[in-house]
Amino acid sequence: MIKEFKEFVMRGNVLDLAVGIIIGAAFTAIINSFVEDILMPPIGMVLGGVDFSNLYISLDGVDYSSLEAAQQAGAPTINYGLFIMALIDFLIVALALFLIIRLVNRMRAADEEEAPAAPASQACPYCRLEISPEASRCPHCTSTLEAAGG
Repeated sequence: MIKEFKEFVMRGNVLDLAVGIIIGAAFTAIINSFVEDILMPPIGMVLGGVDFSNLYISLDGVDYSSLEAAQQAGAPTINYGLFIMALIDFLIVALALFLIIRLVNRMRAADEEEAPAAPASQACPYCRLEISPEASRCPHCTSTLEAAGG
């Protein structure tokens, strides 16, 4: 069982997934900081000094001075400002992933265009009839070919 587990963990795709998750977590932290510290303050300023992290609806009907005060009082709240920030985080991550995947697809397409296609057939050097490039003997004249595939 330990051997099977080791084989499972050492598979390339499992290791790739682990690396992807770690990089994704780091990337998420960068995006969160970008949204909270760089993007949202100017947007809030343009919208009249709105602090998105402090936008909420108190469900108990009491008007609190801030979200933190409502949470300290144990009031149930709908934190729609935090949801807006999370939505913006998601959209930025989705855009970044889209751009990365688009770039990878373009590179793959360029590689496929550059790779020469294997010949579908070749001429027998003796009878000049078309044969498979993998043939070691001509099916028409039965000549032995010098090298298979070439």
